[in-house]
Amino acid sequence: MDIDFRIAIVLLPIIAAASWAVYNIGQAALTQVRNFIAKE
Repeated sequence: MDIDFRIAIVLLPIIAAASWAVYNIGQAALTQVRNFIAKE
């Protein structure tokens, strides 16, 4: 069973964009949580 490389070529940028978005959202969320804890 060979992997169809066209599927990988299509999915790779989608996965990269999704992981980048999750990373950026995670960083922003951590910053807000830290600010909230600091205000307490």
